[in-house]
Amino acid sequence: MPSPGLAQRREDIAPNVEYELRRLANERQTQIRFDKDARERYLAFACSPQAQWRGNFRELGSSVARMATLAEQGRITLAVAEEEIMLLKESWQLTTSSPDIAMEIDLFDRRQLETVLEVCQRSASLSEAGRELFAVSRQKKANPNDADRLRKYLARFGLSWELIRSGT
Repeated sequence: MPSPGLAQRREDIAPNVEYELRRLANERQTQIRFDKDARERYLAFACSPQAQWRGNFRELGSSVARMATLAEQGRITLAVAEEEIMLLKESWQLTTSSPDIAMEIDLFDRRQLETVLEVCQRSASLSEAGRELFAVSRQKKANPNDADRLRKYLARFGLSWELIRSGT
């Protein structure tokens, strides 16, 4: 019998956030911590019914790692926590509002699409998102057109830059 997922074990969230912070601090050899208000806000959301945690502990670990990466001088601020909460909500909204997309693609493709959507959300333009997503392969092209590549990739899932940026 499989063990219950993170969404059913909310009491495990705070200790696992602390574990991930210690693990990342050790790995990066720097102290990483939340500001008090950022910790309270993130844990309140993470333990709420809004938090779906479909990827279980791996998803929680990735969330903490993203915040740690954005933490200036090792401090996760309220702004960083709020941005992460927004990314998580948008990621879960995609699979909730578009169950046909979520159910019709493999886990591998779904994770890739989630990453693409995260990059699109934080990028100022389609070209900027494309440059980040295709940073390695674009070096091998004489005339890289990252925006066009990204536009075509999104279209495969019935998505567009405008749709993603509008949040609908």
